[in-house]
Amino acid sequence: MTSIRIGHGYDVHRLVPDRDLILAGVKIPFHLGLLGHSDADVLTHAAMDALLGAAALGDIGKLFPDSDERYKGANSLLLAKEVTERLHQCGYTIVNLDCTLLCQKPKLAPYIAEMRTNLASALDIDTDRVSIKATTEEGLGFTGSMEGIAAHSVCLIEKL
Repeated sequence: MTSIRIGHGYDVHRLVPDRDLILAGVKIPFHLGLLGHSDADVLTHAAMDALLGAAALGDIGKLFPDSDERYKGANSLLLAKEVTERLHQCGYTIVNLDCTLLCQKPKLAPYIAEMRTNLASALDIDTDRVSIKATTEEGLGFTGSMEGIAAHSVCLIEKL
């Protein structure tokens, strides 16, 4: 019997000066970056939380706590590989992942293909199983006023 599960992840990080803006491992040229204990890759964090939630394995705060110095400045794609390993150990495969970035600026369209490739590689799935979209919020809310960037992610995992 096949078992399928759906997961949802959400993350947000504040935009600040003197930090890199990294999304799915892509360093985006911009005058602001995301604040966080790790590399603050909001997109990868949301994806990991969706996957962990689908498998009922907790969340990234539980697995990679910001109180642990081992994760200070950590590359989130490496953490995503660890999440993938945990899923595989439980017998799950990732069917697909759909992500949405909420970001007023910078424009992210030129970087989406590379983001998809990076995330798919970290999750050990084909790129055509990863969707990434970006949208503004028409100047509304904290993302619209460029205080931060948020990401939502949904996934489907399967256990045969």
